[in-house]
Amino acid sequence: MKGGISPAPGDYAFFKSQVPLHKISVRSFPLPPLLVTNVVVVASFLASSEGRGFVIGNKQWRYYDFGPKAVPPLICIPGIAGTADVYYKQIKSLSMKGYRVISVDLPRVWNHHEWVHSFEKFLDTLSIYHVHLYGTSLGGFLALVFAQHRPRRVKSLVLSNAFLETHKFAAAMPWSPVVNWTPSFLLKRYILSGIRDGPHEPFIADSVDFVVGQVETLSRDDLSSRLKLNANVASVGPLLLSDSFITIMDTNDYCAVPQQLKDQVSERFPGARRAILKTGGDFPFLSRPDEVNLYLQLHLRWVGVEAQPDKVPGDDGDNGRSNYESRGGEHFDFDDLPGPANTGAHQPESSGPSRDSDGSPHPEPSGPADHTSNESGDMTVLGTFPSLLQASSVVVLAMLQYLVTELCITWKPVLNI
Repeated sequence: MKGGISPAPGDYAFFKSQVPLHKISVRSFPLPPLLVTNVVVVASFLASSEGRGFVIGNKQWRYYDFGPKAVPPLICIPGIAGTADVYYKQIKSLSMKGYRVISVDLPRVWNHHEWVHSFEKFLDTLSIYHVHLYGTSLGGFLALVFAQHRPRRVKSLVLSNAFLETHKFAAAMPWSPVVNWTPSFLLKRYILSGIRDGPHEPFIADSVDFVVGQVETLSRDDLSSRLKLNANVASVGPLLLSDSFITIMDTNDYCAVPQQLKDQVSERFPGARRAILKTGGDFPFLSRPDEVNLYLQLHLRWVGVEAQPDKVPGDDGDNGRSNYESRGGEHFDFDDLPGPANTGAHQPESSGPSRDSDGSPHPEPSGPADHTSNESGDMTVLGTFPSLLQASSVVVLAMLQYLVTELCITWKPVLNI
């Protein structure tokens, strides 16, 4: 881990300038009428609560919501050291392909029961009923807990470096009863001590630096509530969700979650699809975003989520795709690959000038003059290429589309990079 906090990456700064951060407050537990009218009972109830284990009031949720609203969302839940911002690469990539991605911060809840209620109220506030959850580390455990207690709302799961029970973490943190009174700098030091220090691959080192910067933005209450969720003794019971709707995406190099706990997840869901990343560390969504995004897209296709790239709002909406495309953002869709049906090689001539993908017109070939100007150095206009070269390009691109389609169709239950 490098000393100090690294400056924000350029793509993250651009993401922040284009995607708004939302903040809402939801009430986790409604106040019973007796508590509203009887001050004595309220005082007794609060005094009998263990620490902050049961807090009445509003919970603030910070989240990003990007992509077409008509598509069932993929909700990303971070681990202890994560925030909603750590999934910005997934938001940027998948939303451009027509998927709706919601990335959340963990609210200040102090037990798993309160987490389930708060997350359910959050979904109700956004008028979302069915969800697909992508959880990493503690976020994977919380996704499993929610799927156990609200089975009708969870349609599929993607689990990355997740676990089924917290007994080992509770045993390693005997001071959890006083976590609420622990200074912030000690909580940060404890959390960061779980991240492997030492030489890393450049992309993994960058992901660690980014997460360290996010940890510095968390308050003492944020940190202590997350550690409480991680140390409260609990385990995941049986799920009604079929194994075929679960994808397990783990890294093979190293991770803060013990390998024994990750193996328990694989043993619990033997029919789940496996996506094994050879490297990636604790934060593969940052260090290996291309592989992670591909597996997420394949998972969503497998469970029946249909992307709607034509419904991604533009500059006139609350989200925007055109800003990314016009200002250099990534946009690559399997369906955008040219093929015999959309290359225009055998289509009738249009009544007006042909246009490039960005909408700007380019000159039509009109005779020897066009080829002469092309030989002078302008080789960017496809219409001025020799016909043989154009036909070869069409064949190559058509075969590329076929191979990518075959990749999606023949996706095996066990995937290795």
